[in-house]
Parts: sequence; structure tokens; C-alpha cells
Amino acid sequence: MIVLASITFLAAIVNGALGYGFSSITVPLALLFLSNRVLNPALVPIEVALNAYVLWVNRASLPAVWRRVLPIVFGLLPGVAIGTAIVSQVNPSWLKFFTFVVLLPLILLQAAGYRRPIRAERAVGAVFGGGVGILYAVTTISGPPLAVMLSNQGLAKKDFRAGLGLVRLAESTLTAIAYYYVGLYSVDSMRLIPWIVPSIMVGVPIGSFVIRHVQPETFRRICMSFDAWIVGFGLSTLCRDLGLIQGPSAFLVLAVVGLIDSWLLYRFFSVPGRLARPSFEEGRVAGYESKRV
Repeated sequence: MIVLASITFLAAIVNGALGYGFSSITVPLALLFLSNRVLNPALVPIEVALNAYVLWVNRASLPAVWRRVLPIVFGLLPGVAIGTAIVSQVNPSWLKFFTFVVLLPLILLQAAGYRRPIRAERAVGAVFGGGVGILYAVTTISGPPLAVMLSNQGLAKKDFRAGLGLVRLAESTLTAIAYYYVGLYSVDSMRLIPWIVPSIMVGVPIGSFVIRHVQPETFRRICMSFDAWIVGFGLSTLCRDLGLIQGPSAFLVLAVVGLIDSWLLYRFFSVPGRLARPSFEEGRVAGYESKRV
């Protein structure tokens, strides 16, 4: 419980700074000693409140962005239903393996700063929402793919946070209802909540303070790199435990992830003037303002 409280405190700092990242940090670490069926029902009700807070703080930008993210919200419903069915029926060890396999490329895409704007935003949004709904219901994680999608579409910083808050509030609320419907809430899950909530209440304000003194893009890249190493370790351990790779050879997965992440970090920090540049979202705002003038 003390370890879980420490993990969620770190994750809350990240969430307070970026507007997402709580589950992205918590889940890979906590799954090393908990199962999805115990961890997820504890996290989802907390995330309902956390996402409602994020949306409330950024409510002024909601009128400018809600129509753009509405197709994603509509796509969440069938995705959440499918994901909840998976959580309630799939073997816990294989479910952990699936979680890590899906998370790893998403985290590396974030670490690589991948962006490619999508023209057919509404059509893609509904399909994307279905995929995010499945991912969130199974893992309680959706920040990395949502951040990639919304950044790709060039949302300004405040619009980005408002759109992210709206989608995440919808997905967490739908998942909380779906979990209740299939009976996933248990005493073991509820016992985790009193250890998590105080960490969030302290960690989120600290994150909001930290991000005012650190380059957002640098902070995000470091967080994603940390996540990549944790997911790589989890995958290596599961490959060995599930008999997919025998013995110490399983940790070659971690070695490969470490090499890729190290190269991405080197590429990011070696670009001259990188730390002095504005973030992608800030750059979009500056470009828009200059055109308007």
C-alpha cells in the first residue's frame, strides 16, 4: 500500500503538470504487483473526479473545442463495452501482457514526438474513440494516444487540455458505469482508494507548480521515457513468466526498449536550441496570432 501511494503521488505530479499521465505512470508500475481486475476498479472512480477537475479548470476553452472531440466521445461507448468484457473474462497474466504490448508503441510515439495531422478528423474520430474506449476500459490508460491525436490536430495549449479533459471524463464515467454493471468492483479494489486519494490531492498542485518552471516538452519526454523503461521491464518479466521466452533472454526485450528510448532522448536533447523552442501547442498559438494580426 505504501508503494502504491508513492507511485500514485509521482503520477499525480505528472498529471498536474501535463493534464494527463496519471494512469500512464501508475498502471505499468502497479501491475508489477497487482492485477488489472483489482487495480482498474480502484482507479476509474478516482479518474472521474480527476478528469472533472481538469475539465473545470479549462472550462473557458470548452466552447472552442467540444465539437471537434465529439466524434471521439461518441465512439467511446462501444469501445468501453468491449474493453469491460475483456477485463472481466481474460486471464490476468495475459491481460497484463496485452496492456504492455499496446502501451509500448504508444509511449514510444510520444517520446519520439510523432505528429501527422489528419484531414478527415470527424470520420477518424469515431473509429479512434472506439479504440481508445477499449484501451481505457482494459488498462485505464488513454493519455498517450489522445495526446498524439490532439497534438496532431494542432489544438492550442488550453484547447488541448479542455478537449483532453472532456474525452477523459466521458471515458472514465462510461467505464465506471460498465464496471458496476458487470460487477468488477470488489473489497480489494476499494481498499486501495484511501491510499491513492491523498497522493493525488498533494501531487496534482505540485505538478501544476513544477510545470511553470520547466519546459513542458522536456518534462513530457522524460516522463514518457520513464514509462518506456517500466513497460519494457514488465514485458520482459511477463515473457519469462508466461514461457514465451526462456530464462534471462527475456530481458532482451528491456534492452531493445532501452536502446530505442536512449536514441530518442539523445535525438531530442542533441538538437541545438531545442530547450529554448516553444512547445508544439504554443507554436500553433503564436502562428495563429501572427496570422490574425
